[in-house]
Amino acid sequence: MSLALYRKYRPSAFADVIGQEHVTVPLSNALESGKTHHAYLFSGPRGCGKTSSARIMARSLNCEKGPTPNPCGQCQSCKDLVANGPGSLDVIEIDAATHGLVDDARDLRDKAFFAPVQSKYKIYIIDEAHQLGTGAANALLKVVEEPPAHVIFIFATTEPEKLISTIRSRTHHYPFRLVPPGTLAAHLEKVCASEGAKVAKGVIPLVVRASGGSVRDALSVLGQLLAGAGKDGVSYEIAVQLLGFTDGALLDDAMGAIAARDGATLFQTIDRVIESGHDPRRFTQDLLERLRDLMIVDALQATNANSILRELPDDQLERMRVQAQNIGQASLSRAADIASEGLTQMRGATAPRLILELICGRILLPIGDNGEAGMLARIERLERVENIAPSASTASVKKADTPSPVVSPEPRLSQPTPTTEVDPADYVSKVTAEAVREKAPEVKIVDAVAKTEPAAKIDSIDVSGLRRMWPEVIENVKKRRRLTWSLLSASAQILGVDDKNITIGIVNAGARDSFLRSESDAILRDAFIEIVGLDRKIEVTVDPSIDTSSTPEARAQRTTEAPTDKTQLSGAALLAAELGATVISETKHK
Repeated sequence: MSLALYRKYRPSAFADVIGQEHVTVPLSNALESGKTHHAYLFSGPRGCGKTSSARIMARSLNCEKGPTPNPCGQCQSCKDLVANGPGSLDVIEIDAATHGLVDDARDLRDKAFFAPVQSKYKIYIIDEAHQLGTGAANALLKVVEEPPAHVIFIFATTEPEKLISTIRSRTHHYPFRLVPPGTLAAHLEKVCASEGAKVAKGVIPLVVRASGGSVRDALSVLGQLLAGAGKDGVSYEIAVQLLGFTDGALLDDAMGAIAARDGATLFQTIDRVIESGHDPRRFTQDLLERLRDLMIVDALQATNANSILRELPDDQLERMRVQAQNIGQASLSRAADIASEGLTQMRGATAPRLILELICGRILLPIGDNGEAGMLARIERLERVENIAPSASTASVKKADTPSPVVSPEPRLSQPTPTTEVDPADYVSKVTAEAVREKAPEVKIVDAVAKTEPAAKIDSIDVSGLRRMWPEVIENVKKRRRLTWSLLSASAQILGVDDKNITIGIVNAGARDSFLRSESDAILRDAFIEIVGLDRKIEVTVDPSIDTSSTPEARAQRTTEAPTDKTQLSGAALLAAELGATVISETKHK
């Protein structure tokens, strides 16, 4: 039977302890200067080196050349207290989980006054100290407070707050922490090199992820993988299946489907997850972590995502950059919120697959989310769709000004009229009239296109004129910033204009706030200056009556065709028409 890796590679000196420099350095300095204390408290998560550091402390104190941070390794005490050594009679390790009674504490207190057998100090290492009963802790209180000169106590616990405050106050407290992933990965690679083991690319990050920052857990998992390795070493596929993680290909397929808004592929991927035996909860957790990674990759495009996602290879990072660009920041944030909420709902759920499918459905359908996150996701999608609106103002002119297509008169003229004779003069006049009607749209289109040129400015303040030129203003905004264009084209309309301000109505408060936060008013103001030649401050108000289902061209056409029709007036404009009043925007009162 081979020795477990976490025992084989247990550190024997403070220099060998990884990831705990904030503890090992002060302890080494105290040993070197001789300013040691009679009681210590080591706390922190499991497997981070508390008990090992306590043994190293005892070895450093009882070394013949000590106290020293670098035990000689030659004296009998160093040999006894080396990692996996036989132990020393003067270093007593007690598990408080099984020795936490009052009688155990009394026995320890009585034996503490006896001198050490062969070493300088009698050292008590009390592991899992939080499990000491109240009576036992109180029985130890006096000897911990004023021990004999040869006695040193070292308490180790994962829950220091459960240890009574009277004992905590008499110790030097050193909090241990989880080992950083980069440091732990480098340590595992050294272990694999020492063992002569072949490990496939990507296995070490999986082991680090499974350990959660615990060195002991990481070595235990690595030992399990190495024990079951074949002639070719530890493969990535075996590690994924054994550790229960989701295959990266499944996550890539899921992210690709979300980016393309392909519901069929996404639900087929979920079916593959279930059919391959993966836990839906685990897949949801991995999906949430992937969304977090994509947000980091998207945020660090200008620098290097390797500075944070060190465990990911370059090819994986490149795929994730493409996924992040296709999905967008707002959609990633919304999807992460949905996945996190769904993961909470899965706890104790009887149908986790159902919840997973509902999570994916909500991610694909931001239109069902009326909150700010859903609105931002929809706006972001609009920004990513090319040619969603007419690329030139001529298209808007065709919609607003071009009359309905006239049926060619040739079939009608060719039809015989048996009952009535056609006068030649009348025939010529009819043909001339039809030709004029066919040519009229072309003339009108050319005239309208001429109006879109930047030189076509308006000289007077006219709401109807501004509304007629609103589509051209929107197209100019599109060239400047697509976010502003999305907000205006989807939910905005001109309400009024005066010597100082142009009042814009937006359908709801959320869109208005997004418009103001993004400083889109300056973009719109510049567009008005370029297209209309009118420099006015942009005031924004909320008008729920705006028809968001129509295009900016359609809204402009309705407001210009019948500006006196009160049924087509909205919100503040209708009130002004009824009362004969001047509308004061609510933004002026803020």
